[in-house]
Amino acid sequence: MNAHITADPRYSKAHLIDPSPYGYIHIGAEISPPSRPGPILRRSPEKRRLENHLKGLGRQLEQVDNVVKVTVYDAVGIPPLQRLPYVRERINTIELPRFDVAILVETTSPTVIPEAQASQAYDALLGALGEQAKRTRVTTARNAKRIGDVDKTRPGTFIFNHFVADDAAVMVDLFDYLAGWFEVEAGLDNSTLLTPLEESPYVAINHARSGGSPVRLAARVFPKKSFRDYVLGNLQANNVGAMPVLYRLA
Repeated sequence: MNAHITADPRYSKAHLIDPSPYGYIHIGAEISPPSRPGPILRRSPEKRRLENHLKGLGRQLEQVDNVVKVTVYDAVGIPPLQRLPYVRERINTIELPRFDVAILVETTSPTVIPEAQASQAYDALLGALGEQAKRTRVTTARNAKRIGDVDKTRPGTFIFNHFVADDAAVMVDLFDYLAGWFEVEAGLDNSTLLTPLEESPYVAINHARSGGSPVRLAARVFPKKSFRDYVLGNLQANNVGAMPVLYRLA
């Protein structure tokens, strides 16, 4: 099904390339999320030790056949998710992604994800995370649409944007238009839209990177009138909710 778009001549559909052939395992964990929304300014020594341990376990998982890369992320900002459009009207039925630690496992294809998950290295990674986490959520996915690969080799502000919607197909169609706005207004040149392979509370999770700080990214995006009119307006018109969490490399 196609999205209903309130058009703006300044914005066209995003310039997409072919989807990545990789498979993805997104693991979100609530370790010590802040009690209030906003920037996360400090990491406790315990959390630093956990993230260093997870990175070591991730390197071991990268040695497993068909595992390409394992990246550990530390949250730097969680907005007031419960107050966001679409979400606030359905707060009792939506799982808020208050994940202050996230891990992305990339495999050579979606079909080999079960093999990676059956490995001792994956069990060790998930076990170490589970010992410290209040809650975890594992989402296996494929790449449905791509502007460009997300560079995980250097620092930046990384976004995992968790989408919920009345209709998943509408949300995936709407992505082209929203991403087109971000190309123009935020200089976005990378993005991988991940769609679940199994039942999930999220119809898609979009991953992207900005080269600037979280403050700079927010200043470029949120004050713009076109963000409210075009991005938020089209989300609302199509019964789609977006719940972004900002990260840095752990």
